Amino acid sequence: MRILTVAQREIKLGFRNSWTYSFLALLSIFTITILLLQSGVATTEGYTDITGTVMNMILYLLPLITLLLGGFSVAVEKEDGHWGLLSTYPISTYRFLWGKWIGLITILLTMLLFSFGLAGIITVLFNQQLSIDTLIFFWLFSSILAIVYVSIALLIGALAKNRWQALIGGIGIWFLTIVIWSLLMISTLSHLPSYKMIQPTLQVLTILNPAEFVRVFSIMRIGAGSAFGADYDQWITWATGSYGVVIFCGICIGWIVASIYIGGFIWNRSDKNGRA
Repeated sequence: MRILTVAQREIKLGFRNSWTYSFLALLSIFTITILLLQSGVATTEGYTDITGTVMNMILYLLPLITLLLGGFSVAVEKEDGHWGLLSTYPISTYRFLWGKWIGLITILLTMLLFSFGLAGIITVLFNQQLSIDTLIFFWLFSSILAIVYVSIALLIGALAKNRWQALIGGIGIWFLTIVIWSLLMISTLSHLPSYKMIQPTLQVLTILNPAEFVRVFSIMRIGAGSAFGADYDQWITWATGSYGVVIFCGICIGWIVASIYIGGFIWNRSDKNGRA
C-alpha cells in the first residue's frame, strides 16, 4: 500500500466524518467573526492591536481543532481494529503516518480555504475594508500552524491506545503550548543563574514551541519585530533577510519529520511489545 493510497483513504473518510463538518462550521463562524473585527484595518503593516488579537484568537482555536482531528484519526484506527487489518498489507508504520499527514493536511487546508474565502466574501458584502494582503497573511499563518500541528497530532495518536488518551493528549499539548507557555517561559527565565543566559534560553524555548515560533516569525515578517524587544534582535536580522523563509521552513520541516518518525518508532516498539 502506497503513501498516496493511505492519503486518499484518509481524505474520503475525513469528508464523510461528521466531526469534520462540525469543525468546519465552527472554524467558519470563528473566521468570519475575527475578520469582521479586523476589517476596519486595511493592512497588517505596523502590527496593529487588532492584528495581534486576531492572531491570538487563531492560536487558541486552530491548534486545538488540529490536535483533536489528527489524534482521533490515528487512535480510531487502533481502537476499531482497522490498523490490524491494514498492517497485513505491505506498508510500514512510517508510510502509514505520512499518508495520514498528507490526507489530514488536505482536509484542513480545504477547511481553511473555504472558511477564509467565505469570510472574505461576507466582508465584501458588508462593505467592510479588508485588503487581500491581510486575508492572505492570516490564511498563511493559519495554514502553517495546521501543517505543523498535524504532525504533532499524529505523534499523539501514535502514543495513544484509544480515543480518550488521544483526547487527553491533544488537550494537554494544546494547554501546554498555547495557554500556559508564557507563564512557563517567565518562570524558567526568572530562575536562570545568569542574565547572559536569558537571550539564548528564550530563543531555544521559542523554537521548541511551534505555535510561538510561527507567531514570532510571522510578526517579524510584517515588520513588527521590535515588539519583542532586544532579546530577539538577531532573529529580526535573519527573519527579515533573504534566507529567512528558508530557515523558517527548515525548522518547521524538522518539527514535522521528527514528530512523525518519533511517533512511528514508538508505535513499532509498542506493536512488538504487544506481540511479545
